[in-house]
Amino acid sequence: MVRGLWNSWQDGAFIRDKKTGLFFDQDRLRVLEHDGEFYKVRGPLHVPPSKQGEPVLVQAGASEAGRALAAETAEVVFGATQTLEGAQEFYSDVKGRMAAFGRDPDSLKIMPGLSVSVAPTHEEAEKKFEELQDLIDPKTGLELLSERLDYDLTNCDVDGYLPDIPPEEITGSRAELIIDLARRESLTIRDLYRHFAKARGHYHITGSTKEVADMMEEWVTKGGCDGFNIMPPLFPSGLEDFISLVVPELQRRGLYRTKYEGMTLRENLELPRPPWSPDDLVVAAAGSG
Repeated sequence: MVRGLWNSWQDGAFIRDKKTGLFFDQDRLRVLEHDGEFYKVRGPLHVPPSKQGEPVLVQAGASEAGRALAAETAEVVFGATQTLEGAQEFYSDVKGRMAAFGRDPDSLKIMPGLSVSVAPTHEEAEKKFEELQDLIDPKTGLELLSERLDYDLTNCDVDGYLPDIPPEEITGSRAELIIDLARRESLTIRDLYRHFAKARGHYHITGSTKEVADMMEEWVTKGGCDGFNIMPPLFPSGLEDFISLVVPELQRRGLYRTKYEGMTLRENLELPRPPWSPDDLVVAAAGSG
């Protein structure tokens, strides 16, 4: 239904002809007339269309349902993986499902979150990051971890290990990722909340300019992702460090643009405008909500 509203106006619909007094071309107006189980919306959308045609659709979630939704509808996936192997599996699986929906794999960009603590040398980056980590109060750490796991850990010993959480109480792929990490690396609860606080379950790297650029290049060239959502541990200094240190190195390697080629997010992500036809409108209008 929402795509039907976004496509209320075909390209060139707004004439704005002062001489004739015509503001828009009636023949380029699409009225949705959606009458479904949950919504009844006539349309059209009463604002001019985006220069992108449609806003970029971003999805997050790595469950079975999330993967299926991404393959069918998403244009960007905001993922969370802890290893290159896990990223490669997710990338291959989601992209491999797209053909069933008549979609080109290039019409979806998989961009996991990446937390970066960078400095000219590895030692400097480690020192800077550990100073941040030492500021985490154990009570805050337990509350944060309890919230993300949807399981009360507030009375647990922070130097002990995660209790056995019943499978039926594990909610979502992010909780599974946290529990798997704790078991795989034998992390205490303190280790785990320190690890999680730095990137909210996303991959984190602490290192020199070269180490960070090497990691990013490896993930992209080896089929782990199409790019990254950068998540600095501290704003604005963490972002400034990334821009001043990592971006020039990526540009030197030919892995990052030196200027924006397009005027919209869709153009700069090299995403095609999703096709839309009157037949799509009929299907949307006949939908069940």
